[in-house]
Amino acid sequence: MLGKTYLTKQASLLMKFARTTSDSELSAKLISKAADLKSQADPLPDKDQSPKAPDVSPDEQPGS
Repeated sequence: MLGKTYLTKQASLLMKFARTTSDSELSAKLISKAADLKSQADPLPDKDQSPKAPDVSPDEQPGS
């Protein structure tokens, strides 16, 4: 399942692209998709429950 943060960022990017295009049909489609993503994100908890990447120690260098 995608997290709220991810969906919100994607919706924001779609809105940004919609504002920069001069094609009104494309802009409308991007805005519609952004609204869909926002509606998916709204019911999710504020804190993402997605798995975290494993911690990597910065002291360890590959090949050492």
